[in-house]
Amino acid sequence: METLQTLGIALGLASLAGINLYLTVFVTGLAIQQHWIELAPHFSDLALLGHPAIVTVAGVFYLLEFIADKIPWVDSLWDAVHTFIRPLGAALLAIRVLGPSDPAIEVCGALLCGGAGLLTHSAKAGTRLVVNHSPEPFSNIALSVVEDAAVIGGLALIHRAPLWALGAFALILASILYCAPRLWRAVKVQLWLLWKKAGLPPSNQAEATLSANLPEALSAGAFLAGTVLWSARCVCGSGEGVPKNMFGYLVTTEESPGTVWFIARGSWRTVVRAMDLSQYTVTHEPRFLSENLVFRSSEKAPSFLFLFSRNQRAVAEAVRDSIVTRNATGADVPATPNDTAQKRAEPGPSPA
Repeated sequence: METLQTLGIALGLASLAGINLYLTVFVTGLAIQQHWIELAPHFSDLALLGHPAIVTVAGVFYLLEFIADKIPWVDSLWDAVHTFIRPLGAALLAIRVLGPSDPAIEVCGALLCGGAGLLTHSAKAGTRLVVNHSPEPFSNIALSVVEDAAVIGGLALIHRAPLWALGAFALILASILYCAPRLWRAVKVQLWLLWKKAGLPPSNQAEATLSANLPEALSAGAFLAGTVLWSARCVCGSGEGVPKNMFGYLVTTEESPGTVWFIARGSWRTVVRAMDLSQYTVTHEPRFLSENLVFRSSEKAPSFLFLFSRNQRAVAEAVRDSIVTRNATGADVPATPNDTAQKRAEPGPSPA
């Protein structure tokens, strides 16, 4: 029982350190220093956290993090800097919890808890990166408050019921692992959009034209029959039957000009989704990081959202114009960026 309690405390502190290392150390050290909690003899090594210098330094850095966490993009930069600091801090806390023990146990405990800290840190950093896609700061502030409250609540649970803490944190870590593929796709899309917006590498002229080619793995007849009229690489932001944040292609074929296909190859399967153009109104909506194409159904609700990078604006406009032409005339005439050059000179919404 004592071993499980020790593991619960070590795993709990490590997991919370991955969210906010400085708040975890500050609150724990302050509680020890002010004798709000009494350490059992086998946790005597944790008394070091109550040293005035450690409490002061942790408090100062927590104040900096408190401010940084509420500023969009500054929070992501702060998380990037702490990618190594938080897991290392989590491992050191675990060693303090374990106290003098067999070196093999110390190493295993440090690796386990360091990994737990890295996992919770990655979940926090990835979530922050996705939230930063929204230009308003209120979501960042709310998320920061929730994280701080979760750390304080987690520390209270560790103190009151270490065994319950062990089960709770094990369940949380398992949930993070389960959601990791979805979160990783979202993070990958955000990083791609940031990379393209920054112009690194510089915009390639080849990206400014609609192509009639598809990767060989996607153009096989088993996935998409017919001759490709045009294709455009993009990301599916949302849509029924398509995993969110999946890289793929919007495609129209000569044999089915009234249909636009989204086709993508995932880790385990190839996704093919057909959209009847007569059922949708397609609009181009520039955003801070992306050029969005929204397929709205007759109910005016966004049924599909496709994201293009900012240096693919001409491609997004060409796809929209091709679809609009098809709906207006019944004939599919693939637009090119040259066709949209004159339109860009006309009054219209400016990029966000």
